[in-house]
Amino acid sequence: MTKGSQHNGKPVIVPQPIRQDGAGGPDLGPRDVMRDRENPDMLVPPATDAGLLPNLKMSFSDTHMQLNHGGWSREITVRDLPIATTLAGVNMSLTPGGVRELHWHQQSEWAYMIWGTARITSVDQEGRNFIADVGPGDLWFFPRGLPHSIQGLEEGCEFLLVFDDGSFSDLNTLSISDWFAHTPAEVLSVNFGVSESAFQSRPADQVYIFQDQVPGSLTSQEVSSPYGAVPLSFKHRLLAQEPIITPGGSVRIVDSTNFPISTTVAAALVEIKPGGMRELHWHPNADEWQYYLTGQGRMTVFGGNGTARTFNYRAGDVGYVPAAMGHYVQNTGSDTLWFLEIFRSDRFEDISLNQWMALTPRELVRDNLNAPTELLDALRKVKWPVV
Repeated sequence: MTKGSQHNGKPVIVPQPIRQDGAGGPDLGPRDVMRDRENPDMLVPPATDAGLLPNLKMSFSDTHMQLNHGGWSREITVRDLPIATTLAGVNMSLTPGGVRELHWHQQSEWAYMIWGTARITSVDQEGRNFIADVGPGDLWFFPRGLPHSIQGLEEGCEFLLVFDDGSFSDLNTLSISDWFAHTPAEVLSVNFGVSESAFQSRPADQVYIFQDQVPGSLTSQEVSSPYGAVPLSFKHRLLAQEPIITPGGSVRIVDSTNFPISTTVAAALVEIKPGGMRELHWHPNADEWQYYLTGQGRMTVFGGNGTARTFNYRAGDVGYVPAAMGHYVQNTGSDTLWFLEIFRSDRFEDISLNQWMALTPRELVRDNLNAPTELLDALRKVKWPVV
């Protein structure tokens, strides 16, 4: 480490790619020092990192912002993070009254409310409707093809959308305004049984997000369907779940077993206290797409054949782990680290390295690893997701 220029009146510490054992050397050429400061374990990888693993990190801060009257959005897809083939994510914010217009997708939509409140609506293929308000920590899930909308309430809102296809783009969806704009007025007239003049003021293109008035109460907007309400709720209150609590933090798991409509996306909300760690584990059934909500941490991914790579993450970053690759996440900051683990699956599944060893014959583990009694005695048969 060397001192460099001033930033806000304080000297900036310039990290150098030199490991404590002396490996490496100073970087005196052109460089992005602030980026290196945010990625210390990429600049100076742990000595145990080896081989070639693809990039497993992307920040929403490095993506294009789509700005509209009524809100904004930005997305991470395979174009930004090529390894992330199973899921794509959209970070979106709506102003008070701002509307993500009536639309639908060829993919299913899973969402996590970050802050604020919103009203969501949908109708299924049987004509059964759904209207609900969602707040911080709430989820929603709309199966592919079902039309829906989102509107910010009194304080506006911000949320994460996840789609079960890494190639998805939220800017390339099927919207009501776009369809109206590209359908002849005489066809619309026949379809709705009104005169062509009723469509003179229709939008000329896709609206996407627009500013509207804050809607009235949920009761005031109630619409009764002759076919009733949807049989499975599109909303789930994740923070209302009883968490799995361990000394290092907590985990809340949500999949089709407790949120039945969510048949293609499963997730876990993970809390890691300062000094804690998401234990060494892997997921046998799906790739893991991560979204970091608060704090900072680092993740090392083991890919087999002598490969391992470490990445640093902050709030707003996305991480990715291919299926069955071993990994762990450490809290490297002074604040609690919260992040989402998200999977294209109907079930959340993980395998704990510690539990696997504890449930295997002791002599076999001892001889395989030359393991001392101290390690064998410490193994836990009960899984602790955070240690």
